[in-house]
Amino acid sequence: LSGLIEEALEASPDLRTARAKLREARARRVVADAGRYPSVTASGSASRARSSETVGGGDTRDFFSAAFDASWELDVFGGTRRSIEAAEADLASSEASLEDTRVSLASEVALNYVEVRNRQILIRIARDNLASQSETLRITQWRAQAGLVSHQDVEQASANREQTRAQIPAIETSLAEAEHGLDILLGKTPGTLHGRLAAAGDVPAVPDQLAVGIPADTLRQRPDVRAAERRLAAETARVGVAEAARYPSFNLSGSIGLEALTFGALDNGDAATSSLLAGITAPIFDAGRLRAQVDIQDAVREQALVAYEQAVLAALREVEDALVALARNHERVEALANAVASARNAALLARQRYSAGLIDFQSVLDSERNVLVLEESLASARASGAQALIRLYKALGGGWTLASSRPAGKDTP
Repeated sequence: LSGLIEEALEASPDLRTARAKLREARARRVVADAGRYPSVTASGSASRARSSETVGGGDTRDFFSAAFDASWELDVFGGTRRSIEAAEADLASSEASLEDTRVSLASEVALNYVEVRNRQILIRIARDNLASQSETLRITQWRAQAGLVSHQDVEQASANREQTRAQIPAIETSLAEAEHGLDILLGKTPGTLHGRLAAAGDVPAVPDQLAVGIPADTLRQRPDVRAAERRLAAETARVGVAEAARYPSFNLSGSIGLEALTFGALDNGDAATSSLLAGITAPIFDAGRLRAQVDIQDAVREQALVAYEQAVLAALREVEDALVALARNHERVEALANAVASARNAALLARQRYSAGLIDFQSVLDSERNVLVLEESLASARASGAQALIRLYKALGGGWTLASSRPAGKDTP
């Protein structure tokens, strides 16, 4: 399982997408930060023009120029600073989203792995019961040949065995689907992991003690909550950007360069040129467009706030749901384990008593069916316990360790 998770963290398409989004956010942060500084460009040109004989006597004139141009917008009302704040918050949100993708991916791999192992166990249970029912069928056939029972018992035993045999292909189909799910999570073609998973293994055991911390720790640990909070911060900063657009903007621009009628004259001191321009632009009338932009961004900010509140509540709920499921499942596993032990003893006694002619065959059939049902329920309950533990890991945001602070089998919310 650990090896599969490591491979998924390296090759998963979802994780590669999250990494690409993080690179995008970093680049956007650089773009936003560049707004604080002047922009400088270099330019050069060469031209040749010939006038007409009528107007200019057919003269040909050359013109050469080279210059450096600079421009800078003063951030008087904080629009650029707020843009940088928004970009930094977006970057932090992307980092948290990447971590959330890692946690979710590890959880999904683990859940699919447990499903694979559970299906393998169910197949083993079905085959063991098939062997037991085949033995019962042979006993019934011997007794029928001896004239001790009717052929009805033989047909019932055969039907019971074939019913169990019919379950195996359906379980094998669901096993293949679970394996294919793992393949996709690891970015592989379906069927790639079949050989590695062919040797049946047990469902990972659920520890007796867990350390889950307090709700505040959960909220700090959950990357999706952190991502939602940073998205709220970004949208709040963009309100400031929209507000700054309503006020005047101040620009400084300048240029130094060379101009000459011949290329060789460009190095002459008399060819130097320069210019400096200061400008101010202020909105006078826009029919309420800029005010509406502020209102739009404020509504977007409010949506981000609601999403953040929902993320917090969902995180707390998922933790408590997982804890309750883990505690209740622990009790269920204990009860089913006792039931399976009793059912196996009952089935053994029923076969022995039937062989001795003390009971009818229906009791044997009922006991064997009961064993199969209970064993399948026990296997599924153990798998559910492991999956509840995985969901708890995901709900806590990952990164927690085993400890002795809280019994896994006791519900103490």
